[in-house]
Amino acid sequence: MNIAIVGAGNIGYQLAKRFATVKGDVVVIEIDPTRAEYARDYLDAMVIEGNCTSYEVLQTARLDKMDVFVALTSNDEANILSCKMAKKMGVGTTIARIKNIEYISPDFILDSQDMGVDLLVQPEQETARAILRLISLSSSTDSIEFENGKIHFTGLRLDAKTDLLRKPLAELGVAYGHLPMRIVAIKRGMRTVIPRGSDFLMKGDQIFFICHPDYFDEALRLFGKEDVKIEDIMIIGGGQIAYFIAKELQKKLNIKIFENNEAKASAIANKLDDTLVIQGDGSDLDMLVLEGLTDMDEFIAVTSDDETNIITSIIAKHLKVPRTITLINKNEYLPLSGTLGLDAVVSKHQITVNTIESFIKRQLISNIADLPGIDAEIVVYIAREQSRVSGKLLKNINFPKNTIVGAIINQDEELVIPQGDTRINVGDKVLVFASSEQVLSVEKLFK
Repeated sequence: MNIAIVGAGNIGYQLAKRFATVKGDVVVIEIDPTRAEYARDYLDAMVIEGNCTSYEVLQTARLDKMDVFVALTSNDEANILSCKMAKKMGVGTTIARIKNIEYISPDFILDSQDMGVDLLVQPEQETARAILRLISLSSSTDSIEFENGKIHFTGLRLDAKTDLLRKPLAELGVAYGHLPMRIVAIKRGMRTVIPRGSDFLMKGDQIFFICHPDYFDEALRLFGKEDVKIEDIMIIGGGQIAYFIAKELQKKLNIKIFENNEAKASAIANKLDDTLVIQGDGSDLDMLVLEGLTDMDEFIAVTSDDETNIITSIIAKHLKVPRTITLINKNEYLPLSGTLGLDAVVSKHQITVNTIESFIKRQLISNIADLPGIDAEIVVYIAREQSRVSGKLLKNINFPKNTIVGAIINQDEELVIPQGDTRINVGDKVLVFASSEQVLSVEKLFK
């Protein structure tokens, strides 16, 4: 697969890095000389310095040889125009990042096809959706739905309230075998463990599991957790993420938004009817306490500054707010989220890259996700007639080390938590949790 990526910022860089391991050519177009030089030094890709709306630059990028064109600059119009040009030059799939929510409105005069774009991605909206899922599951550190909600992938942090600690997983499997659930990963400190039957759980572990939706509440109780009623939410940062969250929840919950910039605070207040917007510094502890921080059920930090988000979330935890959700985009901070005492962490960049990669690879996979601070990926593969796994029992498939099959959606659209004697059939959708270095090896089994 040959892919051209416009923009070597955080999202473009991460996307190029992922596709550099896939057979095919990766071309990066970047107008900023400093970013272009950095991309040349650290990416296995051809880097072209230039404007993505220049026909000459697009010709230099050999778009006639490209399968996919992804425009990720901060300029919506440049992204859309370059996608339109790429379509004219024969590129099959085009994707544009946009910031202006008017372009994704159902009432907008142009649809994506009119623009020459197969997928419009709004990173702030995608991030807000992830946070809304976490709010709906108040005890979770992570929550991802696959296959229209048929598969729930959930993260929890364990404390002393559960009886499951320091017992081998194989023993727990015998004791609780009636529960259609599988633990697919354990984050312990800075280390990610793809568990075997001999592994055990410890206090402070962050675990990731898959469970049939009908048994989810029972699984929570087993881990010593329960979803609590959320009524009051405080958000710092009055950008688009906060807007999307408040717009969805303001009729059901009490929401306060803090925004330091007067113009931004006024703008979001004018768009929200039932949300209290306060113009003030969200890092001012005295002001937050005065406005009822200690009475909140949830604290959400989504400013543009990672350090502010982290520090205010730590303070909220210190003041006994039941749960925090923290936006972090610097990769170096993500593995530290557990040791910092943060509850749930989201990365706008990772969420956006996951959305784009899933769309690009939709012939082979049904979905893909990358978790903040976790050195592994969740991929839902589609078993094809030519796939090496098709028609075989799970125990007879030579999956690579640090890989676990967590769930299968069969052709009857039923969720199966697989055992060794489970057979993978053509058309099945198979959720695999694999360490990052093994994803390519797993992919080969399904090609």
